[in-house]
Amino acid sequence: MSSATDTEGRSRWSFHGIGTRWEVVTSEPLAQDVRDHVLERVERFNAVWSRFRPDSVVAEIAAAENGGVFAFPAEAVTLFELFDRLSAATDGAVDPLVGRQLELLGYDSAYSLVPAPEDLRRQAVHQRPTWAADVVREGGTLVTRRPLVVDVGAAGKGLLVDLIAVLLEATGAAEFVIDASGDLRHRGASAVRVGLEHPLDPRSVIGVVELQNGSLCASATNRRAWGDGLHHVLDARTGEPVKGVLATWALAADAATADGLATALFSTDPRRLGQSFRFSHVRLFADGRAERSARFPGELFTRPAPPDSR
Repeated sequence: MSSATDTEGRSRWSFHGIGTRWEVVTSEPLAQDVRDHVLERVERFNAVWSRFRPDSVVAEIAAAENGGVFAFPAEAVTLFELFDRLSAATDGAVDPLVGRQLELLGYDSAYSLVPAPEDLRRQAVHQRPTWAADVVREGGTLVTRRPLVVDVGAAGKGLLVDLIAVLLEATGAAEFVIDASGDLRHRGASAVRVGLEHPLDPRSVIGVVELQNGSLCASATNRRAWGDGLHHVLDARTGEPVKGVLATWALAADAATADGLATALFSTDPRRLGQSFRFSHVRLFADGRAERSARFPGELFTRPAPPDSR
């Protein structure tokens, strides 16, 4: 969904983690011990947060018939606080307890990709747990009273980008671009020019942005789609895939926030989100129009929507 376009002549290291392709671009090749630390950090993150692994902490929560007390690592505080803000700013449309609804649509740990009967899905929406009401949070500890399917996909990949950025900075890396399949974080004296990939045609872009010392995250409804109108971006209040918006891009200081806002923009007016977050954005609508915020540092090549005054 986004790709840095002017990093020629730099060292590029690619790997796979948490189900996606990563690329780290640096001025000098990363030492092998640094690469090993990055891969180990990715594995530790996945072992906690993946709902596709039976040994993860998230899987333990889903299997706890009567609930329980679950301790998470230090990064959880940042992620949980971000979900507090996202849930409030979207009136519950973004909710990390949306996992059960994703499962019922077929996006489950077995990748069945077969939706449950509609009456069962409606019942699940009526009885759905919410982040605001069904967990007690004390720092990085969650207390639950019944099985809950946690899915941090709305912001988790962005958080991992941030964690890897911290690791690289600790090694003395002065310049880098971390690209987790469309979730980018940049550090350096010179901006990189990033193309905004068209979700329906990966050979073309709808615009470009100048990214410097910040994060750009993208989301699109075609990235994880498996049936007519079925994809991974849900409105947690309805349990249904969102409609009307094809793709979003959010620019913020850190990747976790940008990632979460890219998800929130599918369901929530950016002016509402702007009351709680500082960011800029682009949205591509299903009718081909594109919307950009006034402070977005780039240009669009497609038909504009009415301007956003932010």
